Amino acid sequence: MRKFGLRPITWRTFVRTTDSRHALPVYPNLLKNRRVCAVNQVWVADITYIRIRSSFVYLAAILDLYSRRIVGWAISKRIDTQLCLAARRALETRRARGCIHHSDRGVQYASAPYVTLLRQHGLQISMSAKGNPYDNAFMESFYKTLKYEEVHLWNYETYVL
Repeated sequence: MRKFGLRPITWRTFVRTTDSRHALPVYPNLLKNRRVCAVNQVWVADITYIRIRSSFVYLAAILDLYSRRIVGWAISKRIDTQLCLAARRALETRRARGCIHHSDRGVQYASAPYVTLLRQHGLQISMSAKGNPYDNAFMESFYKTLKYEEVHLWNYETYVL
């Protein structure tokens, strides 16, 4: 590897994106042993970070579990409920009444405005077990691919809306 100047891709700084230490209600995991056989049956959501020269930006995305397509996303300098609310495109463009919306137990997804939005659109709320990234492995896998195939190949300079 040294002879050809090859180096392994290394992960960069770890940034915590989940704060599950809150007094908000949490919901049971509705994905256990569930088979998904069509679109809009299960959506999974999560937040990740993207390093830019001066700081980080945060990406919230919603993935349809059957099609493995991103159906909503938003990016922001702040990791808050507004970021997750901004990723709502899927709610406005798809008929998903009865769909399971699965996320981690983060304060953004457990917040009253986010829960209210999901209920208004008739979604069932599902959350991972505390500290268990395997319950949301679908989004973790998507973010890993996104970072390896796009984000880590570039040095993003700025964040512009």
